Amino acid sequence: MKTFVIAMESEARCAIRNLEGAREERLWGRRVVRGSMRGEEAAVVVSGVGKGNAAAAAQLALSLGGDMVNFGLAGGLEGSMRVGDIYRIDRAVQYDFDLVKVNGTPMGTLDGRKDPYIPVSPVGGLALPAKTLGTGDRFNDSEDDMRLLAALGAGLRDMEGAAIAHVCEVAGVPCRMYKCVSDVYGSGSMPEQFAANMERCLAVLEKEAPFF
Repeated sequence: MKTFVIAMESEARCAIRNLEGAREERLWGRRVVRGSMRGEEAAVVVSGVGKGNAAAAAQLALSLGGDMVNFGLAGGLEGSMRVGDIYRIDRAVQYDFDLVKVNGTPMGTLDGRKDPYIPVSPVGGLALPAKTLGTGDRFNDSEDDMRLLAALGAGLRDMEGAAIAHVCEVAGVPCRMYKCVSDVYGSGSMPEQFAANMERCLAVLEKEAPFF
């Protein structure tokens, strides 16, 4: 079985349209659509935006069984990136998690850890370029955030991925993660780019992404 955890309804449509025999239900207040995909049982859980929503939805998805897949739009943090590019995530970090003053650990390091990075499973992953994903509960053009993300080696930024990766890591369940670049740092306002490019990038995900 394959279970998708996807933040926005618009992103989820890309997966739901690839489900055969789709049937919808509400579980613990969240939209879940089940069916089959290429002969394999599959489900789509729509999480909502942000780390709290993502973690709760990932935990719900674990109860459905199967390997987990997350995909969606993300901001590109490298000048060579182009809108519509798709990357595989090999590790993620919650760049806004701050226990520096308490534990003396680097920014992004979760409590009880010494390393800020959460691994994302390469098992069964696609042959795409791999990047580090920075996840935080804000979407802005803050130069402070950009410096922090650069220091952590993040090539992409979103608001859900690292929380999903953490839930999967704790549970010992494989998680594959793919992101399509919707906005690029240094090319103008990232929120404005996102709004202008969203539909184009969703079309790229549905047409070109082979993880369905």
